[in-house]
Amino acid sequence: MLDTADLPDDVAALKAMLIAARQSETDKVAQIARKDDRIERLEKLVAAFKQAAFGRKSEKTDPDQFDLALEDLEAAMATIHAEDEADVPAGSRITKPRVINRGSLPKHLPRIEEVIEPESSVCACGGCLHCIGEDVSERLDVVPAQFRVIVTRRPKYACRACTDGVVQAPAPPRLIPAGLPTEATVAHVLVSKYADHLPLYRQAQIMSRQGLDIDRSTLADWVGRAAYELRPVFEALIADLKRSTKLFMDETRAPVLDPGSRKTKSGYFWALARDDRPWGGGAPPGVAFTYAPGRGGIHAERILQGFSGVLQVDGYAGYNRLIAPDRVESDIRLAYCWAHARRKMVEIIRNGTAPIAEDGVKRIGELYRIEAELRGLDPQARLARRQERSAPLVADMETWLLHHRARVATKSPLGEALAYIAKYWDGLRLFLTDGRIEIDNNSVERTIRPIALNRKNALFAGHDAGAENWATIASLIETCKLNAVDPLAYLITTLTAIVNDHRQSRIDELLPWNHPTTNLSDRQ
Repeated sequence: MLDTADLPDDVAALKAMLIAARQSETDKVAQIARKDDRIERLEKLVAAFKQAAFGRKSEKTDPDQFDLALEDLEAAMATIHAEDEADVPAGSRITKPRVINRGSLPKHLPRIEEVIEPESSVCACGGCLHCIGEDVSERLDVVPAQFRVIVTRRPKYACRACTDGVVQAPAPPRLIPAGLPTEATVAHVLVSKYADHLPLYRQAQIMSRQGLDIDRSTLADWVGRAAYELRPVFEALIADLKRSTKLFMDETRAPVLDPGSRKTKSGYFWALARDDRPWGGGAPPGVAFTYAPGRGGIHAERILQGFSGVLQVDGYAGYNRLIAPDRVESDIRLAYCWAHARRKMVEIIRNGTAPIAEDGVKRIGELYRIEAELRGLDPQARLARRQERSAPLVADMETWLLHHRARVATKSPLGEALAYIAKYWDGLRLFLTDGRIEIDNNSVERTIRPIALNRKNALFAGHDAGAENWATIASLIETCKLNAVDPLAYLITTLTAIVNDHRQSRIDELLPWNHPTTNLSDRQ
């Protein structure tokens, strides 16, 4: 505040000072208003993105597609908040509690303690201060990943009394004969590529920052050799899954470079999954990806050879080959996906007012609400409650379906959506006859999402064999995730066991759910 002695005696000068002060205050108010407006607009954008990504009415096929935009928007909001706080004098700030979902730091992380003592332990009165309590806070710190060198020395010994030769311990076996990496290093490359979606050339760049000049092609050689050694475990995984009587199946595109044409061809990853957790089944969850050069039903038939039971799928026509009347293989029943039936009507609603489609979505939503209440119950209890509550709704929907199909143009979007439901009606209502069957195919669709994300980063596989390696390693990593097992720890243990001649007759011991180390869920 200015002292009156500092004020000029000239009236014109006083007016100029007053105008400048008022203008400065107006500018500050306008600046705050602009920031508030920017914050409000950004918050609305974030809300819109979250609604599109996670809203109840959303039928997104890829929940990761908005992540980058959301990160940028939220970072921009944080910058504006920081600017706003910096412009307000410290004494006049009104602090609001931050809305944050930080959670707690896991107990298994090592703690480095630091104690900050007062400058003096002597009171102003001359007495000695004693501790009556303390405030404790925790912050997350990181030690950047550092490569190290394992030096192995094998001394040679000879006898001074005779000439019987030299004694030396044999060289330990290695995954890469005469190669640089330990099994842990190879496992790290695999997890970085197939779990964290870092292409090999990016990993080579990261290594170069620590002075490691390792070419991408060298990393690719490590991946290929590891995939070869892991192949028996992958085959044991598929065999274990096919011994089940209830599985999921889905497929996703896998672009593969076509040598000589400078183009890519469309291969496919076929996912075969088991997830008995919703009804308390004892078999561990798992997923196995199989690469095939096409999408024809013949590939599904080949993959499923030896399987008998219920297969939950979407409405892709290729699966019809599995239930063809002239098929002589084992018995398979197809259960279809209500989420796909609902998705077709949701697309109609997005394009305008559609009372019939809205009614259909509402009816399917009632089935999903019942299913949410049944999750975790045993198959008998699920079946009984479905018969009591869901069966009447499905019977009523069948009448509704027949009524509207007779009145809606067959070639219209609504007519096609209703025809889709009618075509797969028997398989859609199969969940009413077996408490183990889910209402949709979402379990296997979730396992395919990491494949799609890796495909975005890698763009395409370089060869059919490369796609098969991709399928082998991704199967084991995604099965680890389903069983809350750390993929890195699992791969280190498994590759080490393979290098040390783990017996083929005991290969099942190397399946992810048999991994002996502590599960990730136990660390929380």
